[in-house]
Amino acid sequence: MYGIIATWRMAKEGIEAADKMLKEGDTSGNAIETAIKAVEDFPYYKSVGYGGLPNEEQVVELDAGYMDGDTMAVGAIGAIKDFANPVSIARKLSEEKVNNVLVGVGAEKYAREKGFEEKEMLTDRAKAFYRKRKKEMDQELKPYDGHDTVGMVCLDKSGTVTAATSTSGLFMKRSGRVGDSPVVGSGFYADSEVGGATATGLGEDLMKGCISYEIVRLMGEGLSPQDACEKAVNDLDRKLKEKHGGAGDLSVVAMDCKGNFGCATNIGGFSFSVAAEGLEPIVYLVTREEDGHCTFKEADKEWLEEYMRVRMAPVEE
Repeated sequence: MYGIIATWRMAKEGIEAADKMLKEGDTSGNAIETAIKAVEDFPYYKSVGYGGLPNEEQVVELDAGYMDGDTMAVGAIGAIKDFANPVSIARKLSEEKVNNVLVGVGAEKYAREKGFEEKEMLTDRAKAFYRKRKKEMDQELKPYDGHDTVGMVCLDKSGTVTAATSTSGLFMKRSGRVGDSPVVGSGFYADSEVGGATATGLGEDLMKGCISYEIVRLMGEGLSPQDACEKAVNDLDRKLKEKHGGAGDLSVVAMDCKGNFGCATNIGGFSFSVAAEGLEPIVYLVTREEDGHCTFKEADKEWLEEYMRVRMAPVEE
């Protein structure tokens, strides 16, 4: 059995590439890195990699994380600038015995020493979004409606589970801000004996529940991926509202070691992409019921076309 699942429609092309690799017996690590790099390299996805939206100083700072569920090896980077594929740097860091999490100039120094591609990640399109947002915003920094993280969980034929993430974080974030995406247990987690999970949404709130680890823990106790995702999201959503005065966006996907998958969200408009043995790459749209139960259905052609039209439309300043 093999499979790969990812947050959002933007992962579909990467999922398609990974699906071919997994069918041919390639490793989970290679497949998930390839899939996330496809998202990082596409300039019209403004929340990941090249073309990602900048911080308040108009600088693109990128975060990424990677975990191998066989060995529990973890690598992560935060607030790195001017490198093309942060997920690859995070994976390389997972091979180190120590110093597995690096941020800022330290992450950039490591990437340069290891020969990773240096690239100006701020595009003219992202600059236009920045100018437009500058005109609209008040003095309070607020989460932007396009801060989606690409997170993935992958299972290969040998039974290895990996998880990985990549994001440019909140649009107009403060310099040096790091969310949940590169934080092991929050943005991602993998255990080949159980499965893996990954999250997207408001990192400051997702971190409060160590949500990816919690989902894997629940699957390890016997819950299905769907039930584990729903319980983790609903419990955290409720606790945040009770103790913190409100909950930000919380959305997750998971896959167990048998290729079963699940999702959950506390918002409308969440989507995910998945492929598995016997299931060709597909995009699902998620609906959350009043009781917190989440259902999903295949996105139709019209929705898929509109998704790309909106993302590739000219920026009107």
